Amino acid sequence: MVLPLVVGVDGSEGSLLAVDWAVDEAARHGLPLRLVHASRGERHEGALPRTSRERSAEQVTARHLVVSAEERVRRRNPGLEVSAEILPEEAASALLREGNDAFALVTGSRGRGELRGVLLGSVGPAVAARASCPVVVVRGDKAGLAGTHERILLGAGDPGTSGETVRFAFREAEARGCELHVVRAWRCPAYENADHSAPAADPAHRHEEQALALVDALVAEASADHPAVRVHRAAAEGPAHKVLVHRSAAADLVVVGARRRSGHFGLRLGRVSHTLLHHAACPVAVVPQRA
Repeated sequence: MVLPLVVGVDGSEGSLLAVDWAVDEAARHGLPLRLVHASRGERHEGALPRTSRERSAEQVTARHLVVSAEERVRRRNPGLEVSAEILPEEAASALLREGNDAFALVTGSRGRGELRGVLLGSVGPAVAARASCPVVVVRGDKAGLAGTHERILLGAGDPGTSGETVRFAFREAEARGCELHVVRAWRCPAYENADHSAPAADPAHRHEEQALALVDALVAEASADHPAVRVHRAAAEGPAHKVLVHRSAAADLVVVGARRRSGHFGLRLGRVSHTLLHHAACPVAVVPQRA
């Protein structure tokens, strides 16, 4: 069974950009596209009951949003298979359930006023932190959104917890016919630089070599499975969140992993994912490591 690419639709500018991005992504992978509009009737706890006229107006608005989104899809790609559904529930919960049978979930990022592009609505991070499938938050500048860099950026995590993330990044690079940049950030502890009794070998060089060796181990299997993908390996000194945000300016998509933790709270978004979701210059894919 071919799983659909699911995109959340709410009529905002960010969601329209997400729809456009999802159309192109679905076409690249030969996937059907599923539009989902979710809205709980009572937006505030303790709100007064709505009249039948108010409920009817809300239903008309929801239907208009979905129909407009479908028309937008068909204008962009007339041959793409598309379906849509209106769900009367909270958006994050609806998308999380949809993600159980999806290739990936796509959401937009939202800005307000002069801080547009910095502030992010609650749906994107909530879904990225808990979804069972990859989540793409569509954000960034025009070049990143348009995919003109012809480069996928993969933040290299630990080999034991990054298999799904690496495979997702390779599939993206292969589908786009572009280069995959795999970057591992490293930092040299201050005490090593200050230890004058240490061997003559440069500690910074040693850490860089270790980072590159980790990258080699991380991509070895996927490289063999996707021989057509051109891979550029790199090690960069500095905090990972800063390194990846800086390099996202020359990428069409940045891919990072999310670690699963016990309990019902789903995945754990660390500082790297959180920072990218707020500041990356291109769309961000957060990929869970499946059990």
